[in-house]
Amino acid sequence: MKTIQSIKKITLVVLMLGTVNLFAYNVKIALAANVAYAIPKLKAEFKKDFPNTKVQVTLSSSGKLAAMIESGASYDIFMSANMKYPQRLYKDKLAVTKPVIYAQGALAYLSDKKQDFSKGIKLTLEKNIKKIALANPRTAPYGKASVEALKNGGVYKQVVKKCVYASSISSAVTYTLTAADLGFIAKSSLYSPGLKKFKKGINWMEVNPKLYTPISQGIVLLNQGKNNKNAKAFYKFILSSKAKKIFKDFGYKVP
Repeated sequence: MKTIQSIKKITLVVLMLGTVNLFAYNVKIALAANVAYAIPKLKAEFKKDFPNTKVQVTLSSSGKLAAMIESGASYDIFMSANMKYPQRLYKDKLAVTKPVIYAQGALAYLSDKKQDFSKGIKLTLEKNIKKIALANPRTAPYGKASVEALKNGGVYKQVVKKCVYASSISSAVTYTLTAADLGFIAKSSLYSPGLKKFKKGINWMEVNPKLYTPISQGIVLLNQGKNNKNAKAFYKFILSSKAKKIFKDFGYKVP
């Protein structure tokens, strides 16, 4: 009898799990690393209207994610840190929507020590700044913007040997706090719980936006997502006023 009852219980659990899975839909998102700090709140807000939808996120540099998609990686949505990569995917017929700007990111300097940020980009020339962390400019748009700022600020040749490169802009934060004296990071990362202890004007400051091209971040619905109603819903949500408010709260500009 106990064995029969146990089997019945197991069967009931399996049936219940099966029922849950019937109503759980996956949305797979390839997401630029700078959005790592905002995505939990974005997912939570989306869940209010779509509680049974599972949103799966892969974080990396935009260039790496685009290359993965071009190689056949399975994603419904691509949220890039600039417009170049989604435009390329759309041109190559790997996306079904034209690239749209969902936010504009900004660069900031960060140090775990007190710095004189009144010097601006010239701070990188100081003797106490022996290592400068930034994202890989070949694959990470924020890294490209960091190099552009250094060049336009007239200091790149003097400081290039100080530079240490992280695979993504989120990794650049780790490098900044563990292996460098100063780092170029996404301003949005400063709104994460772990970095709120750092003070503006003491540990961080915005990089002069005149030194780099605006970082317009683009979204596309990929071919895999064209028949996924939940992917379409998340795509629409990212462009909604609710999502725009969250992006603003994390230091982005929104269109």
